[in-house]
Formats: sequence, structure tokens, C-alpha cells
Amino acid sequence: MQAAVLILSIHTVPKPSSGGGGYRGDMALLADADILRYRAKGEIRIEPFDERNLTPNGYDLSVAEVLTPGNDARTTTGVASVPPLARFAVSTREVVALGRHVAAEIWLRTTWARRGVIASFGIVDAGFSGSLTFGALNASDAPLEIPIGERFAQLVFLPLESPASDTYERRSGTYQGQRGVTLGRP
Repeated sequence: MQAAVLILSIHTVPKPSSGGGGYRGDMALLADADILRYRAKGEIRIEPFDERNLTPNGYDLSVAEVLTPGNDARTTTGVASVPPLARFAVSTREVVALGRHVAAEIWLRTTWARRGVIASFGIVDAGFSGSLTFGALNASDAPLEIPIGERFAQLVFLPLESPASDTYERRSGTYQGQRGVTLGRP
């Protein structure tokens, strides 16, 4: 007998506010117009910024570098080839900086999930500045081709109800200012 496993990710659906000022609920995301407004205020910085990567509720990040630790293959131009069942790391072309009033979640673009990529992402804390490194696995039985410059992950921005009292660079700052693939720091 085979067992089926179902994994659910549950997010509360926001409830309409009574004042007509949009939605209010347990989780709010910034829409594209909000992201542009936060950029204008300096709360979100993305360099280089490409308006074509702006989505209805986030920003698509593109690949600058791919590292396959198993064979120490590092690709920064052309197309990276990741062997089947191999783990790899991707760094973003974009440098992201967040102010005290916003955090972000990182999500794998479904294009890559459909190609057999499994990745684990997290939260980008308020006050972080640098390129982002993602760890992933080519879970398919075929090599995975990753063109440098291709969109890989989406950054979804979350407004904070109040400004962070201590931002990332003051609390830990381990990866503050990183550029390129960074596998780990003490």
C-alpha cells in the first residue's frame, strides 16, 4: 500500500477593511505600486532594478552565479549545468537593501519547480543589504541548465506594523554586504 503525503502551506486570507482603504488581515503583501512607492521612499532598494522583473506582488530576482559544491563548478557567464541529484547554490545579480519598515520572503519561481528544482528559502530581515544566495537541489534525473541572467526566485515584500527596533546588520549581520555565492560564514 502506498501512502500519500500532502503538505499544505496555509496563509490567512485578508479581510476587507471597513474604511475602504484596502485589505487588512493577518498577512499583507506589497503590490507592485506599493513596491515602487517603498523604492521611492528608500525602504526598498534593488540594484540593478528592471521594471520587467516587477510582478503584481513581488520582484523576480535573476541569476548572477551558480556554484555546484560537489565538483566546485562555479559559473558566472553563459549557462551553468547542474548534474542530476546534485545540490547547488545561486546568487542574485541584484543587490537588495531593506529599510526598517519592510521584510521580504523568498519564493522559488514555479518554472524551476517544474524542472525538478527543490529549494528552501526564508525571510530577508529588515535592514539586510547584499546579494542573496539560495541553496537548491536538482531532484531530476537529468542535468539542469541554468542560464546566467535568468529569473530564478521571487521576492515578496511584507510591511512591518512598526519599524524594526534592531535591524539585521545590528542583530547578527552575518551575511550583510555579501556578493556572489556565500555558502556559510562563522
